[in-house]
Amino acid sequence: MAQILPQALLDAIEEFGQLPGVGARTSERYAYYLLRHNAKTARQLASAIDSLQDGVQVCPKTFALINPGEDVSPLYTDADRDQQTVCIVEEPLDIVALERTGQFRGTYHVLGGVISPIDGVGPEQLHIPELLERLKNDKVSEVIIATNASVEGESTALFIQRQITDAGIDTQISRLARGIPVGVDLEYADQITLTHALEGRRKL
Repeated sequence: MAQILPQALLDAIEEFGQLPGVGARTSERYAYYLLRHNAKTARQLASAIDSLQDGVQVCPKTFALINPGEDVSPLYTDADRDQQTVCIVEEPLDIVALERTGQFRGTYHVLGGVISPIDGVGPEQLHIPELLERLKNDKVSEVIIATNASVEGESTALFIQRQITDAGIDTQISRLARGIPVGVDLEYADQITLTHALEGRRKL
């Protein structure tokens, strides 16, 4: 049977299909979009992808993403940020979400994931030992655990809390408040969200 599409287009479709959340139809649309537009668009995308690996490094202190040539993340070295307050997140992009609020002036620590036995991820694969060392060295007064409200996120939060306590580190440990989003009916709220909403209830 004759090949319906040119090989170059098929290759592009296949590569787009490797991306998370991109199905067959979406990968076809992405590839055809680049084909229909001028070559400059495709070259710019290819250039950005080509420089991605060499153009991004990891901060050895916070494990946030930094530019080549930066020794430590500016979110840590900035004099206006409080190094005694550390917000623990799962992934570097979680920092972006928190920074958009403009409400947090502390520093961050990226775990690099969550504990998930089913995915083969254990505590030893996360940046927890570096966190404990940092809490001691920086004399951190408050740790905010901002892992996601998933089973894995909750398990990881509890593990970190135990590790901090067992290490004898004297610091306040807090967790991001959770509740029922505006516009969501109780019948559609999941168990974890409802549990946190009950625990975080306040007097009127």
